[in-house]
This record gives sequence, C-alpha cells and structure tokens, in this order.
Amino acid sequence: MSKILAGVEKVNEVVARSWFGYYFRLDGSGHPLSRKGSRFVTELRAGLVTFAAMAYILSVNASILSSSGGPCVCPHTSADPVCANDAEYQTCAEEVRRDYVFATGVSACVATFLMAVFANMPLGLAPGLGANAYFAFTIVGVAGTGIIPYGKALAAVWLEGWIFVILSILGVRQWLARLLPHSIKLSTGAGIGFFLAFIGLSPSGLNVIGGDYSDLVGIGGCPAQYQDKKGYCESHVLQDPHVWIGVFLGGIFTSLLLIYRVKGAFILGILLVSIVSWPRDSLITMFPHTPSGDSAFNYFKQVASWHGLGKLGPKNIDWNGFGDGKVWAALISFLYIDLLDTTGTLYAMASHAGLMDARTGDFEGSSAAYISYAVSISIGSLLGCSPNTAFVESASGIAEGGRTGITGIVTSFMFFLSLFFAPIFASLPSWATGATLVIVGSMMASNTAQINWAYVGDAIPAFVTIVGIPLFYNIAYGLIAGICTYICLNAIPWILIKVSGGRLVPEGWDTMKEPWGLRMQSANDETTGFRAILPPWMRKLLDGDKKFWQMSEAEIEFYLEGRRETERLAQERLEQMAMERAQMYGGGADDDIEAARTSVDSAEVHDEKRIGTPDSTSAPGQAAGVDSDNFVQQLGGNASKRQ
Repeated sequence: MSKILAGVEKVNEVVARSWFGYYFRLDGSGHPLSRKGSRFVTELRAGLVTFAAMAYILSVNASILSSSGGPCVCPHTSADPVCANDAEYQTCAEEVRRDYVFATGVSACVATFLMAVFANMPLGLAPGLGANAYFAFTIVGVAGTGIIPYGKALAAVWLEGWIFVILSILGVRQWLARLLPHSIKLSTGAGIGFFLAFIGLSPSGLNVIGGDYSDLVGIGGCPAQYQDKKGYCESHVLQDPHVWIGVFLGGIFTSLLLIYRVKGAFILGILLVSIVSWPRDSLITMFPHTPSGDSAFNYFKQVASWHGLGKLGPKNIDWNGFGDGKVWAALISFLYIDLLDTTGTLYAMASHAGLMDARTGDFEGSSAAYISYAVSISIGSLLGCSPNTAFVESASGIAEGGRTGITGIVTSFMFFLSLFFAPIFASLPSWATGATLVIVGSMMASNTAQINWAYVGDAIPAFVTIVGIPLFYNIAYGLIAGICTYICLNAIPWILIKVSGGRLVPEGWDTMKEPWGLRMQSANDETTGFRAILPPWMRKLLDGDKKFWQMSEAEIEFYLEGRRETERLAQERLEQMAMERAQMYGGGADDDIEAARTSVDSAEVHDEKRIGTPDSTSAPGQAAGVDSDNFVQQLGGNASKRQ
C-alpha cells in the first residue's frame, strides 16, 4: 500500500512540475497563483465524481426536451391537441428522445471542456434543469403548443449566448455579479445546498419525499402499485426497497467512508449502489420486468452504441424568427433567468472551491468563466438544446478535492465516452446519486454560519434566498426573492433617513449592517469608479499596454494579497471556532487555538483533500488551504485531554 501511495505522490509531483501542471496552477507547479491542495490524482477522482453526480442529465434532459416534440410536427386536432394518440408523431418523438441523449452528451462535453481549459474551473456544465423545462413546457410547449415554435426558440437561445459573450467581454456581466450583497452571496451557496438535498430526497433521487395533496410535500418511497396516476403515495410509504438501498448503501456507507477519510468516497458509493441495482431479478433492480423496464434493459445491454444527432442540429434553427416579437420576449426571459441562475451557481461553486476574493466580491478567472459559459449556450442551441449552465452537482467533485480545470477536463472526457457508452452512463439509478446530493448539500449549508444574522436587513433577505431556492425549485427565482427583499429592507430605510434629515436611522444601521454600495471596484487591482466596470484587458489597452492579455506583476501581487487576506480571515474564524469548542467542553481555549494555528500552517503539506474558501463566504474550518477534517480532530483530541 505504501508503494502505491508513493507512486501516486510521484505522479502528482511529476505532473505538477510539467507545463500541464503549470497551466492549470497545480500545487507545486511553481505558478505564482498555484492553488493550494490541488493534486493531479485528486483532480482525476473529482472529475469522475462530478460526472457520476451529473450523468442523470443524459436521460432526464432528453425526456424533458423531447416533450416539446422538437422538430416533429403535431397536427393539433381538437380531439388530440398534443398528439398523445398519434402513432406517427409518438414514433418521431421517441426517436428525438434518443437523439437528445446524444445531443446532451455533446453539449455537456463541449461546454465543460471550454470552462475547464479557458477558465480553469472545476465545474461541469450541461443543459440546465429548470431552463430546459421552461424551454420545453412554456416557450415551445408540449408537442409545440407553447409561445413560439421550436426553431424560433433555438434562435432565441443562440442569440442569448452571444449577448452574454459581449457583456462578458466588456466586463458588464462580471460587474453586475459583484453588485450582489454579501449576505445574498452567502445565502445563495447555502440555498443551493438545500436545493441539492431536496433534489436528492425527491423522486429524482432517493424518493424519500414526494407530492402530497394536502401538504404539498409528504413522505414518499412507496412501491409503484401503491401510487396514484400522479405518482403520489396512497399508502405503504417508505416501503420501496430502492429507498433503503440508497439511504444505507449510498448515504450511510458514503458518510462512513468520509468519516474515515477514504479517498473517492462519493464515487465508491455511487458505483456500489449502481452495480447492485443492475441485476434484473433482485428487489432493487433498475430494470423490472415491465415494458419500460424491458426497453431500458435492452438499451443497457447494448453497452456501446453511436447514435448521432439524427433529427436534431442547426438545420432546425429558424434564422428568420427574430422578426417575431414573441421571440424577443422569450429571449429576455432566458436572459434574466440565466443571469441570476448561473451567477448564483458560479459564485457558490467558486466559494466552495476556494477561489473567491473577499475584497472584490469576485472569483479567479471570472471573465473567462463567463465568456466560456456564454459561448456554450450558443453551441448548445446548434445542437437543439436549451441553455447550458454550471451544475450545482459540481459541488460533489469540489468536495472530493477538485480545484482546477483538470476536474472539468475529466468530466468532459466522461461525457465524451458517454457518446459511445450512453447505455451504461444513462443507467446510473437516481437512488445511487441521491444520497451524494444530500451529503454535498450538508457541506454547502455551512455557509449559513457566516451570514450576518445580527441585523434584520441582512438576515431576512438571506433567509428568503435560502428557503426560496429549494421551495421555488429554481435558483433564479430564489435569488430574485432575496434581492427584492434586500432592496425593500434597505432602500426604504435609506430613503427615510434622507427624507428625515438623519432622524429616522434604524438601530444598527451604521454598526451592525453589512456595508454595501454600488461596488465600483475592479476584480484584479485597486481601480475604482467607472473604470472598474471595464475588464482588465480593456484598461490595459487604453493605457497603451500592447501585451494586454498577459497578467502583470502588479495583478499577480494583487491576487496574492487577496489570498493572504483570506488566510488571515480563515485564521480568525478557526480561532473563534476553537474558543467556542473550548467553551463547549468547559475548558480553556489555548490548546485549541494552537491547534487551529498548527492546522493552518501545516495544511499545505498534509493532505490532498481540502475544502478551500478564500472569502468570508466559507464556513469555519473550510478556509483556503485548511484541512478541516484534521482541524476538527485536533479540537476533539484537545477537548478529550481536558476531561
């Protein structure tokens, strides 16, 4: 075992010292902005975990988008408005569904690769849930009964992507994101964590909860014969064996592996549940002896196949559709939904990966990330897909230790393999990934510790965002609710203060409220004012710098200073945590504080797995370069000594 570990470490060192490691800023590469804790082998494992958590999108996205009929034509008779009984249309729609499995894989592969290579972000991208439902059920409509035809909808998505490209190149997209109040950014990460857990517990995951006629949400997990036509449980809740295999073999087993710090805990849990669910004659089989089960098993047995785009592709885009006012209405709705949805996800994932800068409210590589994301939207439309977005399931790979674009490259490569092995990758059962989403959600919920709960004007908007994201089942709508609440609770008192001449000042306005204004501050230097809106390359070009694409020494030092400030904040949070832990055990905090300092100082060389967060958006013990697991163990050990 020691030889294997030594070999792994040797691989990490060799890759880190190569041009490849330098480009992706691996720890030990010598890059001035290398990312602490990033190791090549860990990045490979993280990419596999991200893909395993996202693989469900291959079948789910195909099912949702094919509901629109795509290029299939429905006659729309009064007796059968959605062609439910039209055999020719249904045959076409089924073929389109298979086409969409392939198109989703291509779209995810290209989008994730762009984000990984150009932005160096450990993220997985694919046609987003929510956006695809809006595209299929509202814009195009079931069997084409929506606002605009399929071809015009694809044209709207294509143009949306290029609008975002322009805004990102000009720096407007990044500046708009930096305007989000600090409490909203914190709560977005926590809200997405609860959203992940909600998805993991729903029928799309473990099926522990489901629809309910009286309470909206109720206990689920009943066998199929005890469900009504809407899928709601009428009796025998939690008696479906799939639930318990997911809870114990997926959830408890994975959690125990995490407790014992086993590398690859997430991927091991997902693979184990999937493998035991594949045999047909077991109680937990994914392929029951039913028509749908037979169809799924026959597809699974193909193992490898090449389907192609089939009826999909750029030939379906109606380039003349921009003369229709409804297309522009659809375009605007796509713009604001994606603006908030992706902003919230990118900031939450960047914070979770340790890439945020508390001083500027931005994250490393944000310009390249937004441009890559925008280009991927337009590429997705050429494949017949709804807008691509960064997936919250990327948090699974980040929790596994992913910090660089190498994680994304592995995820992209797995989506590429899915084009050949779609029958296998489309057969990972939902109860195999559901527990992983719950566990990752618990990790992201730690952001709530850093919210300013002391001031109502910050606390209530944060809380509305946290509960809104999972309950609205939409990141964008949750953010909208939180932002509107924040504006009401802070703009109205500001107006009253001005109108009253400073007599109606709320208690804590100057001392407890988080400061916020129009954050006209650059993300990569000390520039303020209107010039801060301009991207770095444009400011350099205006100043006569002919090598405007290269990062200057001043910029590198600015980022390094941000990291040093982050480490200082991390130290303060860890020491505070140590003092609280000491009070819990009824002893002094000196030993625990020393443990915190030791943990921060030794984190660079201790372990591959770190949860980094160079921003006050992170939880105690999850700051940049801090081995939080080791830190907690030290606290526990010191507390035990006092007993």
